[in-house]
Amino acid sequence: MSALLVLTAVPESATAQSSWPDRPIKLIVPFSPGGSTDTLGRLIGRHLSTAFGQPVVIDNRPGAGGMIGSQAVAKSPPDGYTLVISGIASHVIAPAAPGALFDPMKDFTHIAMIGGPPVVLVVNAAVPVQDVKGFIAYVASKPQGINWASSGQGTHAHLIGETFRAANNLKMVHISYKGGAQAVVDLLGNQIPAAFMALPSANQHILNGKLRALATTASKRLPEHPNVPTFAELGYPQLTARTWFSLSGPPGMPKPLVDRINLEVRRGLQTPALKQQLALESIESDDFDSATFTRFVQSEIDRWTPLAKAVSKSDR
Repeated sequence: MSALLVLTAVPESATAQSSWPDRPIKLIVPFSPGGSTDTLGRLIGRHLSTAFGQPVVIDNRPGAGGMIGSQAVAKSPPDGYTLVISGIASHVIAPAAPGALFDPMKDFTHIAMIGGPPVVLVVNAAVPVQDVKGFIAYVASKPQGINWASSGQGTHAHLIGETFRAANNLKMVHISYKGGAQAVVDLLGNQIPAAFMALPSANQHILNGKLRALATTASKRLPEHPNVPTFAELGYPQLTARTWFSLSGPPGMPKPLVDRINLEVRRGLQTPALKQQLALESIESDDFDSATFTRFVQSEIDRWTPLAKAVSKSDR
């Protein structure tokens, strides 16, 4: 009798995986509607819905730097019907703070990289500097230093800015905003001279000449900004980074299911429509299989957690 149960259990499990999905998939976006995470989530959701023939329902659950929505996925069944738009904010930086709601590696199956934009050092066009060297000299000439903005305390852009400040031993006082849009308003009004932020937040104003981009954290110069150098080519290889986004699920998802979703995400990122949309957002991606992507997440945790913890302590 026990042998019969074993023999019948395997086909049932295989059948469940082969029939997936036979109902709608919930895709939790752990941030508010309208931001980069939400935009990418909806783009990927539409592609997966078409590819798998089932609705992908977007569920925005903001809070705690992305941890509230992500925690709901960590506690879900590993059947592929509840996924989350993960990323450096919610699965690297936020869990480094005291009171983290989950372990970003143990409590998730990391499925696929989507990609992300670089961070840019940008100044108001009225600030009398044309490049990073001039910016450093400008800050050094101010006895009290300068203020600089980011989209929030402990964000990726904040960590990049702190790394740059420390590398040059500059007097730069961080001003934390509740999002990139609010920081841009004060930057345009020259109430604050400089900012580190995700490039899409400043892109329109760079192109129209109201803001000046001095350098980006991209791996190479961007086609839309061919005259803006990367930090790496200026001697800051540690400032090659992206504010990346990804797709993850609950822990323990079956590998065949993970590989199937991973392959479809990668296919989607190569379609003309998605490639064009990602280019508009200056989003770089990588063609990672799930194992390579999981190793990448761990490397990012190793890279940013010490600084994220230090920043968190200084804020208390």
